[in-house]
Amino acid sequence: MFRTINSPKQTALLAIALTAGAGLAGQTLRAQNKPDSSKWESEIKAFEAADKTNPPPHGAALFIGSSSIRQWKTLAEDFQEYKVINRGFGGSQIIDSVAFADRIVIPYTPRMILVYAGDNDIAAGRSPEQVLADFKAFTRKVCPRLSETKVAFISIKPSPSRWEFAEKIKAANRLIEDFCKQDERLIYIDVFNPMLGADGKPRPELFVEDMLHLNHKGYALWTAMIRPRLKK
Repeated sequence: MFRTINSPKQTALLAIALTAGAGLAGQTLRAQNKPDSSKWESEIKAFEAADKTNPPPHGAALFIGSSSIRQWKTLAEDFQEYKVINRGFGGSQIIDSVAFADRIVIPYTPRMILVYAGDNDIAAGRSPEQVLADFKAFTRKVCPRLSETKVAFISIKPSPSRWEFAEKIKAANRLIEDFCKQDERLIYIDVFNPMLGADGKPRPELFVEDMLHLNHKGYALWTAMIRPRLKK
């Protein structure tokens, strides 16, 4: 049986309870959406061990981010005229690169940092605004300590397997592109639109069987989009 709330006091108490409940639910959702960067610790330690054995060059182009970077096996070959470092790890999100910047970004003093991440973030439930906030956090972490370094954001790619998130991906890309226009050290590289076919959907010939990760044609397209920006 439902009880009727008549008094102002009861109404006020109910309002407080509902507000508190909504706040708790929001905190819980944010906690669920925030990744646990510690799960990549073994990969980061492997990078650090490799750095001790074979120190990477200073002044290189540093590629960092998720598996689309990690699986770019021809990166050095594709940009053979430049010194490049590949520090892609796991299925990471932008905030993971923030967490490990002190260990696998800043020590290299790169001339340019090229960041690719965002689709894992969106798929995990982070909003376009959160993705922007995470990229801003990355720039706040590295730019003051690497004042001569440019930071390029490779736009979140479209993929057949995650096309359901297309509108959120487009929104995140727009937010980050607008943010990059505010600082001459920031660069936005659009790979989203070149990866679409005449039907406005992702071109399947650019992907491996999982329709998420790139094949050699996909990386060739990325190379063509990125190379002109490296020359600057």
